[in-house]
Amino acid sequence: MKHALLLASLLALTPALHGCVPAVVAGGGAAVLVADDRRSSGTMMDDEVIERNVDARINEKYGKRVHIDVTSYNRFVLLVGEVPDQEVKDDIGAIALGVENVRNVQNDLAIGPLPSTSTSANDAYLTSVVKARFAGQAKFHPNHVKVVTENGVVFLMGLVTHKEGDEAAEIASTTSGVEKVVKVFEYID
Repeated sequence: MKHALLLASLLALTPALHGCVPAVVAGGGAAVLVADDRRSSGTMMDDEVIERNVDARINEKYGKRVHIDVTSYNRFVLLVGEVPDQEVKDDIGAIALGVENVRNVQNDLAIGPLPSTSTSANDAYLTSVVKARFAGQAKFHPNHVKVVTENGVVFLMGLVTHKEGDEAAEIASTTSGVEKVVKVFEYID
């Protein structure tokens, strides 16, 4: 019952929290988040602008025919979600790559039907559990790893050492409900 209530609460909050998990976890300590992030404040702003621009261009062209989550970290764009066919998948990758300041794109879009509301809620729940486990195990600074979950697959992004990346992947892969972990790291060692 507790799990169902938590899942329902997360579902209700998911639209309001999209892209804001670090702010919620930090409890409003935005200055601390910036200080702990390995990206410059300019790069962090670029990432936000990139996400908005890629999302806007995709929505303008495809609207509700696709479900796409766009994440930019250090100007590296990760695309996850569902599209109807390979042509649309390839086009969306090209759209993302054409946005100003994008250095590279990892296109992990799946070809298939749009996800159910319960799948999206479960993904938000898994993301929060993985982030909480990062904080609880204190093997690396949790703000150095961005967690994106799509259909039970956890994608890990960030500027990390190989050791931090391996520890993050181990924690994520041993989290109940996670089906697969994909590293999308940039290594700094």
